[in-house]
Amino acid sequence: MTEYGRGPGSEPWHPDDPLYGDGGWGGQQAAQQAQQSYGGQPQYHPQQSQQQYGDWGTGEQHGYGDQSYPQYDEYGQQYAPQQPQHQQHQAPQQHQQPQYDQNGWPTGSYPQDPYAGGPQDPYAQQPAPYGGEQSDYYGTPEAYPPPEPPGRRRPEPEREPEPGTDWDPGPDQGEHAFFAGGDDEDGRDGEPDDRRGRGERRGGGDRRGGGKEKKRRSGLACLVVVAVFGGGLAGVSYFGYQFYQDRFGSAPDFAGSGNGEQVTVTIPKGSGGYAIGQVLKKTGVVKSVDAFVAAQAANPDGKNIQDGVYTLQKEMSAASAVELMLSPKSRDNLIIAEGKRNAAVYELIDARLEVEKGTTAKVAETRWKTLGLPDWAVNHPNVKDPLEGFLFPSSYAVAKGQKPEDVLKQMVARATEKYESLDFETKAKSLGLEGPWELVTVASLVQAEGKTHDDFRKMSEVIYNRLKPTNTETNQKLQFDSTFNYLLGQSEIDISESEINSNPDPYNTYTNKGLPPGPIGNPGDDALQAALKPTRDGWMYFVATDGMDKTEFAKTIAEHQRLVDKFNASRGN
Repeated sequence: MTEYGRGPGSEPWHPDDPLYGDGGWGGQQAAQQAQQSYGGQPQYHPQQSQQQYGDWGTGEQHGYGDQSYPQYDEYGQQYAPQQPQHQQHQAPQQHQQPQYDQNGWPTGSYPQDPYAGGPQDPYAQQPAPYGGEQSDYYGTPEAYPPPEPPGRRRPEPEREPEPGTDWDPGPDQGEHAFFAGGDDEDGRDGEPDDRRGRGERRGGGDRRGGGKEKKRRSGLACLVVVAVFGGGLAGVSYFGYQFYQDRFGSAPDFAGSGNGEQVTVTIPKGSGGYAIGQVLKKTGVVKSVDAFVAAQAANPDGKNIQDGVYTLQKEMSAASAVELMLSPKSRDNLIIAEGKRNAAVYELIDARLEVEKGTTAKVAETRWKTLGLPDWAVNHPNVKDPLEGFLFPSSYAVAKGQKPEDVLKQMVARATEKYESLDFETKAKSLGLEGPWELVTVASLVQAEGKTHDDFRKMSEVIYNRLKPTNTETNQKLQFDSTFNYLLGQSEIDISESEINSNPDPYNTYTNKGLPPGPIGNPGDDALQAALKPTRDGWMYFVATDGMDKTEFAKTIAEHQRLVDKFNASRGN
């Protein structure tokens, strides 16, 4: 007798069923005095003692194959069965033998409903044991299939894995095609249909004919995997090689001194080794920046490479490029000499840019306010050229194709930067000057009158001494030939006194006291330093005794006259 009615009912097999694991069959599930339910309390019925039902209500209890099976209590513990008490019948009733189909399932009709309740059925009207709240696993649409008798049992088919959520496992929601192997339907083509799992009987028809599709998917998956792993291996190899080259390998470099193709390279101001190397690599001169930096460091004079324009060749070794850049042969810069007047600088720019003569001078005359002059360098009266003194002597990268305005801006910026670095605005007042504009003018006079750098500081003292209000020797007149030559645009030595004394131009320091309206040239570093730090020896006069390179100084008018006589003797006068 089972928990679900009279007769040889199905044996519980679901893991959640209380009698799962029962080792017997045939309805002998409990002994008369050992069966307990509902918390261990025994069940009693007034009509009769506990009845064991046999084969379909005959009172005879049989098992399949007349086999006896161990009996268990409700918790799966085996106990010794007691002899069941049968009610004796005078004549056993004849009953019809149940018939089964080829799959083991019962067919036909039965003498009586084995599950119908009766007045003497101790199980018909009582609630289900082990808690009535348990669900019937066989009475819902999702019910498990009915079990088969023990003789026809087979292992429970493996559960199919649930499909993932991020990829399609295939039309059968089963094993992925890449790992499915061949088209032999999991190696069970030779197995009879009735021995296959219920899942195949229910939906196995869709699995047939899918071998070719699996093969195609398997091949495509292989290609994808090979491509992914191959690409990853190639990437790791490349970056590993680059890492090794960066850390331990030598930098790529050309061999030789170039391929003969010349190229003009412009190195900006303040460029270091890496910046220079980047320019050279971009123009095709060297093969790598690291090679140039290494070659520059290996050359004792490598750090002497300056900004400017260089004429080099393409595909040079880094060492040969460094050597050529240190040679004057490679320099193609525009060089502005110390003391050169603006008029001469304009002509040099025109020649370098290959533009019509006078182009740069016209730009300077009409656009000087837009070229970057500082505020203290504008709005001075009687100035012939506002840019005078601001085209700083240096080396400039000037090449054909540039605009004159851009070249002038570059020079003005260099001069302004220099004057600011020397703090001209502050130091001008300490020297008795009205501002930095006059300090630049003093430096231009020192540059024009001095013949050597050794006498620049003496020349600076002469200027400051003659500007003093207490000067009774020259009455605050400078009396410099350089200022008179500037206003005439010449550089003459022999100038008559009548010519000088008759010209009232503000730049003529023979007829006007104090400084000229503005600078008369572009002073260099030495002249600027001399203007800031004059000597304190009392020099008042000077004469170029040889007319060219030698300048001698005097403190009194008498000493000055002896120097004039010496000059005249050298001239044959």
